[in-house]
Amino acid sequence: MNEEPTRCGFVAIIGAPNAGKSTLINCLAGYKLAIVSHKVQTTRSRIRAIVIDGQSQIIFVDTPGIFPPRRRLDEAMVEAAWGGAGEADIVLLIVDVRAGISEDVARILQKLAEDKARAVLVLNKIDLVRREKLLDLSARLNEVVPFEETFMVSARTGDGVDVVRRRLAHMMPVGPWLYPADQVADVPMRFIASEITREKIYERLHQELPYASTVETESWKENRDGSVRIEQVIFVERESQRKIVLGKGGQSIREIGRLAREELSSLLERKVHLFLFVKVRENWASDPERLRAMGLEP
Repeated sequence: MNEEPTRCGFVAIIGAPNAGKSTLINCLAGYKLAIVSHKVQTTRSRIRAIVIDGQSQIIFVDTPGIFPPRRRLDEAMVEAAWGGAGEADIVLLIVDVRAGISEDVARILQKLAEDKARAVLVLNKIDLVRREKLLDLSARLNEVVPFEETFMVSARTGDGVDVVRRRLAHMMPVGPWLYPADQVADVPMRFIASEITREKIYERLHQELPYASTVETESWKENRDGSVRIEQVIFVERESQRKIVLGKGGQSIREIGRLAREELSSLLERKVHLFLFVKVRENWASDPERLRAMGLEP
C-alpha cells in the first residue's frame, strides 16, 4: 500500500483592499494571525501562516491589498503584495462579491493575465448577495483569467473555507515540508503582538487616526512567575495625533492597552503585563528604517 506523498507549497492571497484577505487567512489557519479591521489597507507586510492538511503543508502568504499607491508606504505595500504573488506556487485572488469587478480588481486581473500565473479564484461574502449575481460574476472574472478553480465562501462565517483548504492541499507540489509540524507562522511573536495592538488602535479610534500610526514591540521579558512583560511604542506623525491616541486623561491609551493585553493573554495562555508609549516620529511612513522594521522594502 503506497503512502500519500508529502506536499509543500506557497499560496499568495491577493486582492483589493477590504476584500477579506486577513479574515480568510485566519479562517484557513484556524487561528488569528492577521489583524482584521473594517478599515482598508490594514495589512501592511507579508505574513505567512503555516497550515497542515493531511500530508500537505500549505504556506499561506497574506499580502497587503493592491491599490494605486500615493506615498512611499503605499508603494512598499503594493510591491510586497506582488512580490508575494511572484514567489508563490499558486496565487489566490479573493474578490468581495458586493464590490464586483472594481477598478482595483480589474488592474489585478490584467496583471494576472499578463503573468500567466497559476491562479484560483475565491468569491468572498457570498452570504450577502443573491446566487444569480455570484454565477454572473464568476463567469465574467473567468473570461479575463482562466482560473484553475473557483470557490465561493464566506470567510466571516467559515462557509466553504474547508473546501478551499482541502483542494489547495492537493494542488501543492510533491516535496518535503519546509517547516516543523508544530510551527504555525514564520513571523516572531513580537511582531504578532505589535499587530494585535495596532488592531486595537483601529478599533478604538475609528476615523480619528486613519493610517498615521504603527506599533513596534521594543521589549519582551519572561518573568519568573511565568508571566511576560511587553513594552511597545506607538509611533505617530504629529503631536495632535499623539493626543488622539492618549485620549482625554489617558482614557484612550488605557482602553487600547486593556484590549490588547486581554487578547495577548488569551493567545499566550498566561498573564501579560503590557506597557504602551506614544512617540511622535514625523514622516515615519517614508522612513526606510521604519519600513524595514515592518518587513517592507523601502
